[in-house]
Amino acid sequence: MENLLTAPVACVIFVITIITTLMAFSNENLYGKLILHPYNVSRGRYVYTVITSGLIHKDWMHLFFNMLSFYFFAFNLEPVLGHWQFAVLYMASLILSDMPSVLKHRENYNYYSLGASGAVSAVVFSAILYNPLGQMMILPIPIPIPAVIFGILYLVYCSYASKYSRDNINHDAHLYGALSGLMITIIFHPGILPGFFQQITERVQSMLH
Repeated sequence: MENLLTAPVACVIFVITIITTLMAFSNENLYGKLILHPYNVSRGRYVYTVITSGLIHKDWMHLFFNMLSFYFFAFNLEPVLGHWQFAVLYMASLILSDMPSVLKHRENYNYYSLGASGAVSAVVFSAILYNPLGQMMILPIPIPIPAVIFGILYLVYCSYASKYSRDNINHDAHLYGALSGLMITIIFHPGILPGFFQQITERVQSMLH
């Protein structure tokens, strides 16, 4: 109930994404209408799928990890970012994270993409700007690391994987979603950058003394 009051937009996105994904699991027609097909979108067809593809997922594990990440970050982010700002961040990042895939695979008729990963990456990276020293876990590393270190490693990995990986994961969406989250947050709250660097500087100075 508290989340509904402090983060209503995140609550709505969370519930709709889960419901739509579960419906698509048992309805191939709905699944086909919502999934992103760059070949068609680049030709002006089914353009709405740059948004609706973020409401469905490949399988239970895909849904679980995206919604788990969303849960841990979105409900804390919305109260500090702002309600309508959070809505813009999520929706704009969903679109912006898909655009590179549309361009990259516009001639590949067999390529499809789905999932909220791009927008979720935006949420995570927006949250990192507010709390760069918060502790995050990365498997298989057995100890938590500062969020800012996680962010750097994440961007490096996504950039590398988008060029060389053949695992059928849309790493471009992860990368550009993360960058969109950073950009949009800074546009809404320009003063966040001095605070971000101040937190890091103070931590480094405390470690040196």
